[in-house]
This record gives sequence, structure tokens and C-alpha cells, in this order.
Amino acid sequence: MIYLIHHILEEGADMIDLDLSKMGCFAVVGATQDRNKYGYKVLMDLHRGGYRVYGVNPNYDEIEGVRCFPDLASLPEVPDLLIFVVPPEVTERTVEEAARLGVRRVWMQPGSESPQAIAFCRDRGIEAIHDACIMIYRREAGEETRDLEPDGAGAAHRFTSSERSR
Repeated sequence: MIYLIHHILEEGADMIDLDLSKMGCFAVVGATQDRNKYGYKVLMDLHRGGYRVYGVNPNYDEIEGVRCFPDLASLPEVPDLLIFVVPPEVTERTVEEAARLGVRRVWMQPGSESPQAIAFCRDRGIEAIHDACIMIYRREAGEETRDLEPDGAGAAHRFTSSERSR
């Protein structure tokens, strides 16, 4: 990702700042108890990083102390950032629900994005971050993620326009 940022900077593309510490809550679609899957890793990374986060998966009520909900409509609040760790076809269906509920920003983890989901978000004014991993983003922005230990710090990071669509 650093190469991409430097490469595009040389070409003069616009940069976009994203400060996770200014976001109230996050929701992870595809949260799971399976420690080998990214739905678990992303959820725990944010939780242990001190963020208020919810899991979205109809199979769980809780994952290691993090409340889970069966769908977006069941969440107690609209997340400031909705993170997808699911197959693209699930992302495509769920961004429609997100739009109805007023979600304004989504992050499609690698493998969860699709041209259709990205276009749907863009056409409805939903910021869609894609082609980037939120855990790598946090680490490169100066947040500790390696050991998934709480540090409570937020961080600002700059994204290129190719990594973020709106």
C-alpha cells in the first residue's frame, strides 16, 4: 500500500484523510468466532484497539465480549464505518440494506468487494473504501495491531482516490 500511495502522489492524485478515532462506532459484517478467519481478526483488532464495534452475523449473540446482531437493522445505532468481510455477493445485498439505514461509509476488505457493490455505493453517495485492509491501514497509520493489544489511540491516514470511491 505504501508503494501505491507514493506512486500516485508522484502523479499528483488527490489524497483523502481518514481518521478512525473520530468515528463513533464500527460494525463488522461477517464477524465470526473462527480465529483463523478475517471476520474474527478484524473484529478483535478493532475491539482490542479500543474502538466501539459490533459484529453482524445471525449465528452469534456475542464473540469474546463483543455484541453481535443478526442484521444491520438490529444494530443499536447506525455505524460510522461498516466493514465487510464476506463474499462479494453478500456485500452486494448488504450495501442495499446499509443505504436504506443511512450508512454513509463502508470498507470492503479485500475479497469482499465487487464492481457492482462499489458502483452502488458511489451512485448513492456512500463512501466506499476498497482494495485495502483495515488492519494494515491501522498499522501503517501508527496504530498497534500486531499483537491485537489495546492501545486506545486513533490515527489519521491518507488514502489515494484509487483506494477509496465515493
